[in-house]
Amino acid sequence: MSYHIPVLLNEAINALNIRADGFYIDATAGGGGHAFAIASKLTAGRLIALDRDPDAVKEASKRLEGLRATVVLANYTEMASVLHEQGIETVDGILMDIGVSSHQLDAPERGFSYHVDAPLDMRMSQSGKTAAQLINTLDEQQLTDIFFKYGEEKYSRNIARAIIRERAIEEITTTGRLAEIIKNAVPAKYRRQGHPARRVFQALRIEVNDELSGLSSALDTAFSYLSPNGRLAVITFHSLEDRIVKRRFAQWCKGCVCPPDFPVCVCGKKPAAHLIFKKPVQPSGAELESNPRSRSAKLRCVEKNP
Repeated sequence: MSYHIPVLLNEAINALNIRADGFYIDATAGGGGHAFAIASKLTAGRLIALDRDPDAVKEASKRLEGLRATVVLANYTEMASVLHEQGIETVDGILMDIGVSSHQLDAPERGFSYHVDAPLDMRMSQSGKTAAQLINTLDEQQLTDIFFKYGEEKYSRNIARAIIRERAIEEITTTGRLAEIIKNAVPAKYRRQGHPARRVFQALRIEVNDELSGLSSALDTAFSYLSPNGRLAVITFHSLEDRIVKRRFAQWCKGCVCPPDFPVCVCGKKPAAHLIFKKPVQPSGAELESNPRSRSAKLRCVEKNP
């Protein structure tokens, strides 16, 4: 079984428009699927692959052995320092595949999945506070806010109250117990619309790994390192991420900022980039059939203007 199935693989590689002598970054290497496809096209160029997960770094290092690639244990928010250490000033393309990997979901001990009973962990970097620590220490309002903000969960307060009540009886330490508490806290009709724990687990994962707060700044850093005509491709898996990416891309692609009633432009502002495709690219029917987890994926790409 593959460590991680790369989503929108061909679409992402095509979007990057890879040159054999170019310099590229895979900011979220995972098991190295996208990174391998990029590095395989390089004859004189170089790929820097980052990941915050030590397991992913080991797997990607094995997969990329012998290719023109360097794998670094780092979060994409540390991209600038990594490139400085590598002596790289500009790159021709950057790929960011945001979100949890297949391996993290499928490894029970990582505690990302509500489908199996396992320690409630969810840490991508395998360091810092676990999901269990948050669940057992945050108050009702804090839990409610996390579930609503990051999971868009409409029963966030009901679930938070149930968690507070249950942890007073016994500390919540496993994914199975948390999933059962969530299930019992929502109406039966809601349970039939999909697994009731899905949104809460997503919200917890985002909070544990601080996924959204660093995304905007990481996008800005990535764009600043692109050479003229360089491309930034980003794959997202839920609306919160995609909204951040879409807005940042729109800012870069906006030119004149003069008031609409001005007869001619006087600001002289030119777009810093242009979109490679107007609408996000989504998985084909064949990919959805072979990898159902790809169903919510969206690929957006911009090219930096000279």
